[in-house]
Amino acid sequence: MFSDKDWTNRPAGRHNRLMLLASLFLSSLMATPAVLAGNIGAIEIDGGDVTVRFDDFVAGASTLLLAGPDRIALDIAGAQAGRSPQGAGLVRTVRQGQQGPDTARVVLDLDRPALVSNARFAADGRSLSFQLSPVSADEFQRASRAPRLELQPPAGFRAKPPEKRYSVTVPIGKAKPAVALPKIEGPNNPRLPLVVIDAGHGGHDPGAISPHSGKREKDITLGIARAIRDDLIASGRVRVALTRSDDRYLVLEERYGIARRLKADLFISIHADAAENQQASGASIYTLSEVASDREAARLAARENKANIINGVDLGAHSNDVSSILLDLTQRETMNVASDFARLLQREASDDVKFRTTAHRFASFVVLKAPDTPSVLFETGFISNEVDSEFLASPAGQKKVARGVRDAVQIHFARQIASN
Repeated sequence: MFSDKDWTNRPAGRHNRLMLLASLFLSSLMATPAVLAGNIGAIEIDGGDVTVRFDDFVAGASTLLLAGPDRIALDIAGAQAGRSPQGAGLVRTVRQGQQGPDTARVVLDLDRPALVSNARFAADGRSLSFQLSPVSADEFQRASRAPRLELQPPAGFRAKPPEKRYSVTVPIGKAKPAVALPKIEGPNNPRLPLVVIDAGHGGHDPGAISPHSGKREKDITLGIARAIRDDLIASGRVRVALTRSDDRYLVLEERYGIARRLKADLFISIHADAAENQQASGASIYTLSEVASDREAARLAARENKANIINGVDLGAHSNDVSSILLDLTQRETMNVASDFARLLQREASDDVKFRTTAHRFASFVVLKAPDTPSVLFETGFISNEVDSEFLASPAGQKKVARGVRDAVQIHFARQIASN
């Protein structure tokens, strides 16, 4: 897609004018009205009674029981998360975040097992209320395996979904076999830990582009990934593999899939952030969570997860229900290890790399969803910031990032060996 400036710099001609008019015409035809979204205005808890209030109409809601620890996830379509109240009654704590751009998730951490009953929207669609009924741990465990409870507001007070005026079918051909596994580099000793480094974006997906130098995120991340690989191999203490060593495109699931198939001990995905505010700067480290730590984290995850979508086709579509259950039942220990490494990485790299004030953040990145491989997403700085961009694109800056990662990796595995 060309910008206005690109168009004015192209030679004038009837063909170009027709192409521009056709593009504008198709854009207007395929435009869809925005989804109505209500903010979660308040969550009221009175003993076992819970009421969630909205400042506008929402599209619907569903509840999901998650065991060990016991909690209730409430997904509200067409809503934006708000401020969480203190826990009360059967609810120990309340957390909120964005499960997707237009779906808010409310998580009720239970003080003891309880089931949802008498769930209903108010007649005006502006609130959802239900009761929590205490049950045994075994009963909660059985109920957690049941399908979601789906709830709809009254038809007259329901946020309308976008209307499809046109649909586009894109042939994607037959399914291809799994991507070839990359070469494992370093000492020829299978007993040494294996670290998989993932250079974000690639191929037709350039990632963010610096407004100052025109540098592309996909090139910067590949340079940093190679620098990290070289430093780790030079240490002689770990083996290393790159998900991509050249300018190629990988579906997000293929990236962590490579780590799983190689039985990696650690997965590090390298990225460079971008923001409209060009003063924003500093690195951050993300680990996986079903609830984003803040709206910025949710927006970033939504943007990065779109790397799977080509011409409107999601090449890595996955079930939210499956992933939520997977995260909760099999990833707890993996996520704890990843969080420990994130804190260690910030500590070890902070002498050479500037970090944001709140550097360790949480969001539902697809690329971090390997259930058995500790994974972090390292946003090494802001490509939209002139100083950060120059630092990340320079060999000296990439070497500093690599040194911090190397030190953190060495300490991480030394701790694991000491604890065994």
